[in-house]
Amino acid sequence: MWKTLTLLAVSVTAASAFPGTASQWHGFTKYDFDFDGRTATVVVPAKEAPGKPWLWRGEFFGAFATVDDALLAQGWHVVYLKCPDTFGSPDTMDRWENLYKTLTSEYGLSKKPVLLGMSRGGLYVYQWAAKHPETVGMIYGDAPVCDIKSWPGGKGKSKGSPRDWQLFQKVFGFTEEQALAWKGNPIDILAPIAKAKIPIIHVVGDADDVVPVAENTTVLIERYTALGGHVELISKPGIGHHPHSLEDPAPIVRYILSNRLL
Repeated sequence: MWKTLTLLAVSVTAASAFPGTASQWHGFTKYDFDFDGRTATVVVPAKEAPGKPWLWRGEFFGAFATVDDALLAQGWHVVYLKCPDTFGSPDTMDRWENLYKTLTSEYGLSKKPVLLGMSRGGLYVYQWAAKHPETVGMIYGDAPVCDIKSWPGGKGKSKGSPRDWQLFQKVFGFTEEQALAWKGNPIDILAPIAKAKIPIIHVVGDADDVVPVAENTTVLIERYTALGGHVELISKPGIGHHPHSLEDPAPIVRYILSNRLL
């Protein structure tokens, strides 16, 4: 695991407690370090907010980071573990579990981070939330993949991604028939998330033809609502899969700050 931990005799309250290479990112200090054979990234605020809240990105560190920047300014940490193109696989979830335990027990970060699932990152955050609902303060989905049959499968209105569809099958050890029958999609694993009453917000473009809203977020909202939950929806008229987030992230940030579980 993180072997450098045994060599560091520092306070968990100090930003410099994080190992690895320090650099500047958007005016904040970023640490990149080896964690269990992967690169972990932690961006630290100038002054930590009470309780040490954090935003955990499922994929695409630094992409359309308006919410990241706004929360950092509010005293949040931003965390990312580089496991690209693994679609929230069991191996990746094991690595997430190790990182979560380290950051919460050794570094005192909040027990309930907000999870950011951007595009295919939605597969990561919903997998984690379904397996560990007690560890989640909120799910923020940004044009998130909610059904692999839509993307990368391309079995509906999405143009899909043949390369990523083959890669998904390889990562999970599936035949195509098994991939199509898979019940690990975000739309299939909502029951434990609803039971824990985890708040969800999705930001989507209504012209998205890569991850169509009707095949992904709309289905998730219908199923989560039927389970007694609520999904706050921000829809961007005429916008496709890109750009993600909002140019002014204030509505997203307000919702996160007002509704996350503590």
